[in-house]
Formats: sequence, structure tokens, C-alpha cells
Amino acid sequence: MSKGSVRAIRGLMVVVEFLEDPPNLREVLLCNDEQKSMLQVESFLTATTARCINLQASRTLYKGMEVDRTGKGIEVPVGAQTIGRMFNALGQPIDKGPEVSRDKTRDIAVGNESSADFEVSKPEIMQTGIKVLDFFTPFVKGRKIGIVGGAGVGKTVLTMELINNVAKSGSGLAMFAGIGERIREGHELHETLIDRKLLDNTVMYFGQMNENPAMRSIVGVSAVTLAEYFRDEEKKDILFFADNMYRYVQARNELSTILNQVPSEGGYQATIFSDIKTLQDRLSSNENGSITAVQTIYVPADDLSDPAVQMISHELDSVIVLSRKIAEQGIRPAVDIIRTNSSLLSPDIVGERHYQLVGRVKRIMQKYESLKNIIAIIGENELSPIDRADYAKAKKLITFFTQSMFVVEDLSGIPGEYSELDKTLDGIEEIIV
Repeated sequence: MSKGSVRAIRGLMVVVEFLEDPPNLREVLLCNDEQKSMLQVESFLTATTARCINLQASRTLYKGMEVDRTGKGIEVPVGAQTIGRMFNALGQPIDKGPEVSRDKTRDIAVGNESSADFEVSKPEIMQTGIKVLDFFTPFVKGRKIGIVGGAGVGKTVLTMELINNVAKSGSGLAMFAGIGERIREGHELHETLIDRKLLDNTVMYFGQMNENPAMRSIVGVSAVTLAEYFRDEEKKDILFFADNMYRYVQARNELSTILNQVPSEGGYQATIFSDIKTLQDRLSSNENGSITAVQTIYVPADDLSDPAVQMISHELDSVIVLSRKIAEQGIRPAVDIIRTNSSLLSPDIVGERHYQLVGRVKRIMQKYESLKNIIAIIGENELSPIDRADYAKAKKLITFFTQSMFVVEDLSGIPGEYSELDKTLDGIEEIIV
């Protein structure tokens, strides 16, 4: 393999020149410093000059430093040895456990393209035990579900509850990718999984808020690579949790700025569509197994029309919207029933009874929203008997959908609840009939 030398350093961007045999795109280069700092080829300025990203934000680089080619991209360890462990974006253990063998690895840039055309023949519903989700946004194996909301409305808590309720069934392997979130949240999730004996069936990847944008931008792809391995080689069904997809876009945007790329009209990187599409297309199923993805999406300034939020939402089968107004009323989970929607809510998937009930509940809740403004002016007693009855039903439904979480039992002192779908449907029928 040929050698190159550092020609310029601008923050995380490093320009490396090769006299002959230049590297490939996405190839990893090793610097000749004590840490063997890793650079990844991002683009080319000329045929022999590569523009690279300093993956570990190493401060030991200098102009003229010799750089070696590896002939490989970023590779992460795979296999049973990874289960129950926590890794960073480069596949290095960060849980103070033993080292992981690198005898079996996978390049994170290589996906399985054959899964793109695969169609699941018979939809299989996975119950979460959370009434409002099972009713309005049924979880179907091999599909993508998004939890959308601003800061502090309960996205991470809801994700932890889903891991607790769905992953503990043992129906598949759970994977968690923490992208640009708080260190505290990652620590709490790790401790929760240990306490509830779920870590033995989970693999965790973290590129948290304190890390540089290079690590945050690839941690999701690294986690997906391992999920693909278990799906294709071990023929397992995967439950893939990502918190937070907006932070992935944000990290790619920061890298774009570092590389002096011109932003799009919406203020994000020009490659935002391909960045999202490349990752989302790999969260798919094939004849070997399925990847069911649950993704949280942070909404900047509570603006659901944000270009990044809209673009991610278009890739999802179901969108659960968490509302600050509802959270402020003490309702948990703070799901905005009217704005929450799912393309999987059809008679063929959930059955005629469930489908009809959702339509009736949505109509009652929409009427409730319009009546609230009238009541604020003239009072509830001035409504017609029919309107008063519907308003009362809506309030009962809100109370019914409010549910205590298992993962916050220690904080709230209230035992968690798990509701079977049949009981949920029966309870709703009692209210609205």
C-alpha cells in the first residue's frame, strides 16, 4: 500500500496527498503518530489529493506527517461476542468489558441491496402494551415507526418503555443506536437494561452529544451494519431503536460545513436526502429476517414543518407525534392523537373492528378540540346534549390512554401498566358506545 503525507489541517478536515496509488472513497488511513489516528477519505480535490475526516479528532497531527493506506473502510466486529456489549461508532467497546475479537468484522459502507425489493407476505403485529400506540400506530414487524417531538416531551422515556415491553418478549434481538443524545440518557438506559435483565439480548452503539460530528454521523450506520449481519447470517428478527435521527442529520450538516460544502435552501446540507435515504433503506427486511425500526426525531423549536423532520417522516410507516401542550397537562405518554398517523392502519392489517374504532375515536377527539374553544367562552353547560356527551367521551378517552411506565416506576412510585390489545379495544368500546 502506498503512503501519503498531510498537506493541510482545518479542524476535522485533513488534506492528504499521495504521489501514486491514491486511496478509495471511504477508505481508512492511519497516521504515523502514537495513537495511530484514523482518517476517512470523504472526497477528492485532485486525482491524488484526498480530503479526509479526522474521525477521533486527534490533536497530534501536523503538516508533513506520513499517512498509511489500509485498503479497508471502517469495520465493526460482528457475531455473538457483541451481544450484551456497548460500542462506539468505530466498534470499540466502551462498557469497560473485555476486548472484542476483530477476527470477524464487516465494513459499515457495505449494505445488502437485495433486501430493497423484498415484501413481507403477511403483516405480523407486535404488541407494545402501550394503549395509545397499539391502538393508533400498530407496530408491524419489518416496518419503521417514528416518535416525533421537541425537547423534554418524553421521546427517550417512551423508547426505553418500548425496549422494556417489546424486547423482553425474546422474539428477536434488540439493537440501540444513541445518536447525539445526552450522556446521562445513555447511562440511564444501560442501567435500566441491566436492572431488567434485558442487556443479554441487546447490543448498544453510542455516539453521544460530547463526541465530534464524524463519530455522531457514523454511529447509526455502524449499528445498522451489525443489525444486517444478525439478520442475514444469524437469520434473526431485529428490533432496532435509534435515538435520535435528527441528530444524525445535524451531524452530517456539521461535517458538510467543515468540508466547505454549499448548504441547501432550507439551511441543511445539500446531500440531506441521500444521507437520510442511505441509512433508512438499510433498515429493511429480506428472506432471512426482519428489521423493525423505532426512531425518535427531535423537532427543533417544536416546528413539525422543519425540512429535516419532514424528510425523515416521509421514510416512516407510522409517525407518533408527542405534544408539549399535552405533556404540560401531565398526560403520559404525551401523544397528540390528531396529528399521529399510520399507513399501517387498515382493515387488512388490524381488522375491521380495530379500524372502525380508530375512525370513531379520531372524530370524537377532533370534535373535542373544536369544542374546547367554545367552552372557554360560553361554558360546557351551554352545549347541546350531543356535544356534551361527545365532550365527556373525549375526556374519558384521554384518561384511558394515560398510562404509567415501567421504566419510571422508581421515580414516580406508580407501578407500570401493560395492556393487551383486546382489553384496549374493549375499554374503548365501553367509552364510545
